[in-house]
Amino acid sequence: MAWLQRELRLAPRRRGFHLITAEIEAALREMPPLRVGLVHVFIQHTSASLSINENADPDVPRDLEMAFNAIAREDFPYVHTMEGPDDMPAHVKASMIGSSVTVPIKDGRLLLGTWQGIYLCEHRDRGGPRHLVLTVNGE
Repeated sequence: MAWLQRELRLAPRRRGFHLITAEIEAALREMPPLRVGLVHVFIQHTSASLSINENADPDVPRDLEMAFNAIAREDFPYVHTMEGPDDMPAHVKASMIGSSVTVPIKDGRLLLGTWQGIYLCEHRDRGGPRHLVLTVNGE
């Protein structure tokens, strides 16, 4: 069994749900390929999150953004407001969605389902670059 780790810097993105599967696959290709294993993808931020969801219909990320904006509204009377009105709702959304995903690997490739992709869920209007840690285990 081998343990491998790599950090990945994502370019800043606007608020919303953004497919990052190709960027993760590119980072994995820079590592020794595994016949079988797992990749754990962790985001080092508290105002963005990671999710696996449908990657085929462009309405899905728009609808996800709309739904989460309704759940964690900016006009809620938050106490933590010093970083702007989008900050505390971003923390709520990140807590609900989560900071990591784990995906099986076979022959060096992600074993996602036909309609699955990995999303960066950017919850800030201007979140800046985001940093991921990819930890791979397998043989």
